Amino acid sequence: MNSPRPNISYEPRPWIRQLDEGAINRIAAGEVVERPASAVKELVENAVDAGARRIEIDYADGGKTLIRVTDDGCGMTGDDLPLALSRHATSKIDGSDLLDIHTFGFRGEALPSLGAVGRLKITSRVEGGEGVSLTVSGGHMEPVKPAALSKGTIVELRDLFYATPARLKFLRTDRAESQAITDVIKRLAMAEPFVGFTLRDVSGGGEGRVTFRADPESGDLFDALHGRLAQVLGKEFAENALAIDAEREGLHLTGYAALPTYSRGSAVTQFLFVNGRPVKDKLLVGALRGAYFDFLSRDRHPAACLFIDCDPHLVDVNVHPAKSEVRFRDPGLARGLIVSALRHGLAEAGHRASSTVANATLGAMRPEGQGDVPRSYQMDQRSVGGFARGYTPPPRPSSDVMEQSYQWQAPERFDTPGFAEAAYPSARFEDVEAAPEVEALPLGAARAQVHENYIIAQTGRGIVIVDQHAAHERLVYEKLKAQMAENGVASQALLIPEVVELGTNDAQTLLDLADDLARLGLVIEPFGGGAIAVRETPAILGRVDAKAMISDVLDELADVGDSLTVQARIEAVLSRVACHGSIRSGRRMRAEEMNALLREMEATPHSGQCNHGRPTYVELKLTDIERLFGRT
Repeated sequence: MNSPRPNISYEPRPWIRQLDEGAINRIAAGEVVERPASAVKELVENAVDAGARRIEIDYADGGKTLIRVTDDGCGMTGDDLPLALSRHATSKIDGSDLLDIHTFGFRGEALPSLGAVGRLKITSRVEGGEGVSLTVSGGHMEPVKPAALSKGTIVELRDLFYATPARLKFLRTDRAESQAITDVIKRLAMAEPFVGFTLRDVSGGGEGRVTFRADPESGDLFDALHGRLAQVLGKEFAENALAIDAEREGLHLTGYAALPTYSRGSAVTQFLFVNGRPVKDKLLVGALRGAYFDFLSRDRHPAACLFIDCDPHLVDVNVHPAKSEVRFRDPGLARGLIVSALRHGLAEAGHRASSTVANATLGAMRPEGQGDVPRSYQMDQRSVGGFARGYTPPPRPSSDVMEQSYQWQAPERFDTPGFAEAAYPSARFEDVEAAPEVEALPLGAARAQVHENYIIAQTGRGIVIVDQHAAHERLVYEKLKAQMAENGVASQALLIPEVVELGTNDAQTLLDLADDLARLGLVIEPFGGGAIAVRETPAILGRVDAKAMISDVLDELADVGDSLTVQARIEAVLSRVACHGSIRSGRRMRAEEMNALLREMEATPHSGQCNHGRPTYVELKLTDIERLFGRT
């Protein structure tokens, strides 16, 4: 420190002074308006609070030179406009109860703050009244003037931060600011599915280009929200999302949560709302993460759009300058509702996996550089003889005809094996007659095993490819969880306890959790020094390599660290232990075993993904396969 009193000069004695209104508004703007996207958020929220059903947002140069919000809401009178630009003047609360808030805004700070740092013009008209306009530049307000407007309000903000040029240096590029504006509008569009939004970039003048558009949805809330999410997040999210609807002690949770196999590498597709307000709350994000803890590895993130609605007195929204965080009266209730509702929804999904898995598989099968360009085959071209263009494949033969054709074309059996038979087989066909009702089941009937790891099953609509190890690992894990929830995992005593040599710290880590590990069926005891003796192992796993299992348990405990609860750490260990009892890659399976695995997958919740969130099977529709071969 260069000075013992670096903040305030005491010569002469400091005195307290009242700041002028302009300085007060500029300070408030520093809290409320961080960047152009913040201004857009405040203005669009005002439009929604005014009852608008269609909102248009125009911006130029990332919102730095122009932001214009046009709505068809209730409008304002000439007497309202000067009040709207006064600090702490609002129509949304009366000040008697700061918790009874049913609107986006309530402080009355946004408009005067924007008028203090930019050039603000508001044009408005109420139904049956006259259009009026008011302009504010750098905090200086001009008189109200008549204006031409049919209905609603137009708020135009030019040259943001011109009155505080130092703030301009901290803004990012036009492209980054434009993306931030788009993100804000998309969040508000999800919160208000019955309101239409149009976002337009008018940089350079003219009508500009529409960068985002969401037309008003109709129907009930779930149908409207589903349609809006398809517009905002894409059809893939809508196709792979589960409807969530749960209520507990005054908190009502609704929305959509994606299947674990539709996970993402970051948390960019997590959207949370409290009483319709977009929030970024650590409590809610942690609850969402905890709900998927059992299904995703730590480097994957769930995708969800969730809404919590409750009595305004149960949540305080006035704890953050930008109102992006909230504080629940009972945080544990909110967290428990999210975790239980999502886990219940995922359990009801059963073995279902996301459709994006099949799409990715089909994409990998297409030739490089092909993309979505349709392929042209010789049969589709006009030949020299003048045959008609456009080949139509013949109708598919019946199963009896196909069987006869197969028998006719099958090679004769010779005692001397050919080159294919002599080689070590990497694929086996199971010649088993499957009843038609078996093929009608979701995962169909097993037909073959490829590379001793993948089961090929035939369904009524196509084929299913199953990763036998990943699928059985999930089944074993679910069985272990069910046993532990009842009265602990059944264990089997080893005839001769296996001694495992470890470091002193590792041995102590396991011994500290000995009682919890015993509930998993893994019974250990100290054996002197850094060694432990494994006396019992989970019975469901059969014969296991105790040393390898102990090493995996230690690795899992090291990965999760101490940040999780004991129960969460035990479940993580349980997931790792399940791997030791699952069908290994490279094991040949009989047709009966493969079909039994398929039936068990159909009956077991969460069997569509392994313990790390990867898919356990891929389903390819017959129409997709035919498209690969140009038959459609």
